[in-house]
Amino acid sequence: MTDKAKSDPYSGVKSFIAGGVGGCSLVVVGHPLDTAKVILQTQTTLPGQTPQFSGAFDCLKKTFQRGGIQAVYRGVLPPMIGVAPIYAICFAGYNFGKDIQRTRKDQPDSELGYLQIFNAGCISGIATTAIMTPGERIKCLLQIQNASSAPAKYAGPADCAKQILKESGIRGLYKGTFATLLRDVPGSGAYFAGNEFAKRMMIPEGGTVADLGPGQLLLAGGTAGIFNWIVSLPADTLKSRFQTAPPGKYTGLGQVFTELVRTEGYLALYKGFGPVIARAFPANAACFLGYDLTMRALNNLF
Repeated sequence: MTDKAKSDPYSGVKSFIAGGVGGCSLVVVGHPLDTAKVILQTQTTLPGQTPQFSGAFDCLKKTFQRGGIQAVYRGVLPPMIGVAPIYAICFAGYNFGKDIQRTRKDQPDSELGYLQIFNAGCISGIATTAIMTPGERIKCLLQIQNASSAPAKYAGPADCAKQILKESGIRGLYKGTFATLLRDVPGSGAYFAGNEFAKRMMIPEGGTVADLGPGQLLLAGGTAGIFNWIVSLPADTLKSRFQTAPPGKYTGLGQVFTELVRTEGYLALYKGFGPVIARAFPANAACFLGYDLTMRALNNLF
């Protein structure tokens, strides 16, 4: 974001609009592989057993065969509804994190160190958790419905939320809040640091970020997604297990970790790595491209 945009009194509105465009782009491109990731993460395989799914694309193929395109995009509505406010808060939190670390008001982004960028991203992760957790809970429960031939428990997002509230109250919707923080705080730090690193590597000598073209923005956004998931996938695996477990199965996230490592080993923390990486690059490339191009258009328009 340019210095002009930072001093713009309408920058908050522009960030909301651009964040919504970026977030919707991410969800549309990446949700099928996110479905495969959650199903693989929650698939329990004991020693000697053959996994139900051999990998991400086998999972998508069988899920599609059971329920069609609707099954692949099951659970897409909660993240789609939430992307505008989540990404508005995400980018607002990130910019706030950068601002409080500047030594002077006119200091450009290019002078901030990578640790400062990482710290600003962590603040962004904290800011989005309150909105993110209920949507993640509903999304994960809907996604695993098609992992077996059992009858679906939930008719859709609204029915899922209604049943959760009836069974567990508001605490049920916020089950996994700490796990979401554990995933999103360092993950968001790596996310924005990765994007900034890739952009700086591609800026022509004597140029600025504004000189980067769509292809370069796509590459930087995709790099951000890879950085994010390498850091946050273990916590995401624990979150998926915890949020989809029957009430009372786990007393806390520590028990999820202990049981997972004891029965399946440490590598199980990276279950779903294939679909995550396959999704991370195109989805986040679309997100940052959508955000950056929308911000440029809005800055030119206003």
